[in-house]
Amino acid sequence: MTTTLTLVQGDITRQRADAIVNAANSSLLGGGGVDGAIHRRGGPAILAECRALRASCYSSGLPTGQAVATTAGELDALWVIHTVGPVHSTTEDRSGLLVSCYRESLRVADGLGARTVAFPAISTGVYRWPMEDAARIAVETVRTTETAVEEVRFVLFDEQAYAVFTGQLR
Repeated sequence: MTTTLTLVQGDITRQRADAIVNAANSSLLGGGGVDGAIHRRGGPAILAECRALRASCYSSGLPTGQAVATTAGELDALWVIHTVGPVHSTTEDRSGLLVSCYRESLRVADGLGARTVAFPAISTGVYRWPMEDAARIAVETVRTTETAVEEVRFVLFDEQAYAVFTGQLR
């Protein structure tokens, strides 16, 4: 089966999908950007499950490139898949970790039975990954990863990110 890739410019917390991917920080306890927005709009149920994950299997935090799911709380989704993107480096190739964020998120989505998954542009905010490279990695990875997910929706916050991702889908 082929996964359909779509683009939306807007707020990922307003998406209706089986799973919304959170560009989380390793603490899983919320933060800025997409992470903070998802925790704020999703409400306390997400934070409660994240705290339980920290108390059990992720006492040191979620490792970069890995993914784990929680409830979506008050979001219009069933689950939030939290993944920790790498901080961009000009001296070390961390692209494999960014690839892993997308692959692991799709693996978790498959385990949940999710058919629609909304992704942000992982690592492009405070982690400073260049948008052009991040878009190339995201689109290539999703296109080449075996998954039962029927639709992957990239939800881009601004016009510039939307334009860059549009170029990658051609």
